[in-house]
Amino acid sequence: MRQLQVDSGGLPLFVEVGDPASGAADAETVLLLHGFPDSHKLWRYQVPVLREAGYRTVTPDLRGFGESGRPDTLDGYRLTASVKDMVAVLDSLGVERAHVVCHDFGAVVGWLLAALQPERVAKLAALSVGHPNSARVPTIEQRQKQWYMLLFQFEGVAEELLQRDNWALLREWTAGAVDQQLWIDDLSRRGALTSALNWYRANQHPARELGERPQVPSVAAPTLGLWSDRDLALTEEAMQRSEQFVTGPWHYERVTNASHWMQVDQPEIVNRLLLAHLGG
Repeated sequence: MRQLQVDSGGLPLFVEVGDPASGAADAETVLLLHGFPDSHKLWRYQVPVLREAGYRTVTPDLRGFGESGRPDTLDGYRLTASVKDMVAVLDSLGVERAHVVCHDFGAVVGWLLAALQPERVAKLAALSVGHPNSARVPTIEQRQKQWYMLLFQFEGVAEELLQRDNWALLREWTAGAVDQQLWIDDLSRRGALTSALNWYRANQHPARELGERPQVPSVAAPTLGLWSDRDLALTEEAMQRSEQFVTGPWHYERVTNASHWMQVDQPEIVNRLLLAHLGG
């Protein structure tokens, strides 16, 4: 495993690279993208399996998370900026084309990368979050599940409420999550929580619904969509509807007995599905 720092327009990005167990120099690359409130550590059960199967793994901390830099302005957290980050990561490693496995906000980045930079994505596996067009008109169920997005818009208030009484609100909201203490330790660092919440403030403000949302192009890469039956934030319908926005081969699977973080709750099932999709 190698730890690197990649420069993306002046912002440092932490990246961990795992070479394939075979040592093959021409191994295919898998780019794994986490979301809120995670870091590259989210993929700790997938990386060893992918490497053993002959893939090179690339797991960055998205801007504002983990050990990566934190933009000074809210615009620095826009999704398009993170898409450019991933292009910079691939360029720095000399990777022309990679498979992309992505989750949560990282899944939105992955969908956009595959849609806007199709030549860079060989195959896509999106966990929890469907194609951006699938949720342009959110259902009442979706709004109810994502109540926290409105809370996160209140700068200062959200930070205080989440941390109050030893992170009681976060603990109750994500009850049973395996990585709960890992998140709290990470978000307790100076400025880390605000940076993480800025993803919502820059991309999920309610005012965005008042304007015309741009249509995201369809994805041509073979795509796997995974949704878990105990997801606290996303609906199955949105993931299933993503098939309408994939022109390449599409496959959907529901992962049972798993929370929003299915790759941690059911790693063997997720790994099997990923390997089957990637061809390993």
